[in-house]
Amino acid sequence: MIAELAATLGLDLFQPAFWMPLLMMGMLSVLILGGAVFDGFDIGVGVLLRMAPDSERPGMMVALSPWRDANEFWLLLAIGLLMAAFPLAWGALLAHLFLPVMITVLGVMLRSVSFEFRIRASAEQRPVWINRFWFGSVLTAMGHGMLLANIVTGYQQDTPSIWFSVFIGICAVAAYALLGASWLVMRMQGAIHSLAIGWAHHAIRWAAAGMVAVSVALGLANPAIFYKWSNTTSLMLAAPVWFVMLGCFVGIDMVLTRLPQPKYRTLSWMPFGLCLILFACMLGGLAYSMFPYFILDNMTLWDAAASENSLTLVLAASVVATPVMVIFNLMSYRSLFGRAP
Repeated sequence: MIAELAATLGLDLFQPAFWMPLLMMGMLSVLILGGAVFDGFDIGVGVLLRMAPDSERPGMMVALSPWRDANEFWLLLAIGLLMAAFPLAWGALLAHLFLPVMITVLGVMLRSVSFEFRIRASAEQRPVWINRFWFGSVLTAMGHGMLLANIVTGYQQDTPSIWFSVFIGICAVAAYALLGASWLVMRMQGAIHSLAIGWAHHAIRWAAAGMVAVSVALGLANPAIFYKWSNTTSLMLAAPVWFVMLGCFVGIDMVLTRLPQPKYRTLSWMPFGLCLILFACMLGGLAYSMFPYFILDNMTLWDAAASENSLTLVLAASVVATPVMVIFNLMSYRSLFGRAP
């Protein structure tokens, strides 16, 4: 498949002009997945703050503290790599995605400022900054959902597409809430543990509805994507992915139902682990559907890529810096899956 793609572009498989954009896109995909998963539980906990009793909110914020800096790393590095390696895509995408990007940026900024100011604020002002952190988390999740919806519908701006974008934004808030609640189920004890089980139960249905809606809309909006997933060869690959995702949803629901019983407490890690698989399958399916385009039927990776000399410099910097930064940040997640002391 890759060799055929290179031939259609008039390039040799081992020519740097072909494989460097492909490698950069692979690195970008890993960073996006890392951001969705690791920053995702952070966003999810933020979304759930207003549902928790006032007395439990500071504890939820403190639980995020060890990973806040590492969580923000993924998004910053992904944006830097996108701008450096695919400068033409940045402008084209921003023209289509200005509103959801601005909502996301505002949410990220409000989250960061609120988290830091909460630490330094007086006891009377801390609830105010916690509420602002919650609002920033909702904005960020909503922005991510609207970004996804716009990409799926081919950047259409008609009324049905706008309503679809709002719906997927709401489902994205629920998906992050599910991820955050599952992390709290695994990480926390006592009242928050019990509350998080209920939050995850409510969020899972909206998250499932959003993922199904994205999958259906992606196929209906573009005949080429529909064919890519429905031809006999691809269907044999797609069917197991769908069954894995269905199994994850069913598994999360079943485990959450049993967790209140003491003998099942050892399974507290499972909802979060299954959520990670769900996010990976969803983003992997989207990447497969879009490949090799940045903008469907309009701009490929190679159209959007910087010049070969520029890519060489970006690759040299990435080969040195990215593994070190990724390993350093992954080391900070060593205690992520354990119980809070």
